[in-house]
Amino acid sequence: MNLTTIDLNETQFKKISTIVYRSCGIDLGRGKKALVRARLSKRLRALDLPDFEAYLKYVKSKEGAPELCCMIDAITTNKTGFFREVGHFNFLREHILPEASDKKIRYWSAACSSGEEPFSLAILLRECIRDIDSKDCLILATDISTRMLEKARNAVYCKSQLRELPKTLIKKYFCEVDSGTLKSYGVKDEVRALVRFARLNLMNVWPMKGPFNIIFCRNVMIYFDKPTQHKLIDRFWDLLKPGGYLFVGHSECLSAVPHRFTYVRPAIYRK
Repeated sequence: MNLTTIDLNETQFKKISTIVYRSCGIDLGRGKKALVRARLSKRLRALDLPDFEAYLKYVKSKEGAPELCCMIDAITTNKTGFFREVGHFNFLREHILPEASDKKIRYWSAACSSGEEPFSLAILLRECIRDIDSKDCLILATDISTRMLEKARNAVYCKSQLRELPKTLIKKYFCEVDSGTLKSYGVKDEVRALVRFARLNLMNVWPMKGPFNIIFCRNVMIYFDKPTQHKLIDRFWDLLKPGGYLFVGHSECLSAVPHRFTYVRPAIYRK
């Protein structure tokens, strides 16, 4: 079956867009049609389905119910890296952690992808808080993608994925592992112990009660429409401690959305 010739017509694209929006809040604009067609064509191949009409019928069937997770996995973009947007981590190190005196520390990486963000936070905590093991410390790391969470839990990264890390941190917090031809590194247990992974759809009920000292939700809200952004920001507010911080992506801004946060600096807000 040559999937490169399979057409995704406008009606089918709108149906897929509606399913995705209702499932996880992602707003697929008209410019995403080619991306959706390319990525979901791989799902058609895996399921041996002839066209998108058959795929839509399958997704709506009882038998195809688990496919919804695969659809979301295929469509969502998972670009990440260790200490990505390093200014956020510098702000934590210079302005937040020196004043941290709580015995109970709760951080939330709300779109953790393959784990680099929460592990970066864990490394930073170990670097900056000497008695971290005497504290009740947990970084909750959630994502909607089961595929990314599997990679995160595996906690093994190839050499190129560590290129932004200083060699001293690689030596201190990673160990070389045998994973075939590529040179790979596993996150050490002392870092992994601070992180707990769980699947979470941000549009659904949140089982955790908080409160959190820090919430990272970076480069996620750009995929949501304004009403969804507003609702999500209000929910973050409710789960943050007074004085807690919300970090968003540098390409995101809360100025166009009603909120109760105090602006601190670009992409950083405080309750």
